[in-house]
Amino acid sequence: MPALVLVEVSIHNPELYEEYKKHTLQTIQQYGGKFVVRGAATESLEGNWNPERLVILQFPDVATAKNWWASPEYSAIKTIRYEAANSKMLVVESV
Repeated sequence: MPALVLVEVSIHNPELYEEYKKHTLQTIQQYGGKFVVRGAATESLEGNWNPERLVILQFPDVATAKNWWASPEYSAIKTIRYEAANSKMLVVESV
């Protein structure tokens, strides 16, 4: 069953975050993933949730999404994200 990875990002170093973005697509594709949403504008319909940046990825299943996140390929570049932004990330099984 497909899995979605939801990422809420608050960027404090835009130049460094741009460097991070240059390298993510290849790692995602290596694990059969793709971007569903990549920083598009958001509008809150309920509650007080207005993320600065929202990213949604789709992978073949939860195990593959977790393997991507823990992979050597992504681990090498997620440290850039840690320096450039604060993030919250969830993986959920899709329908």
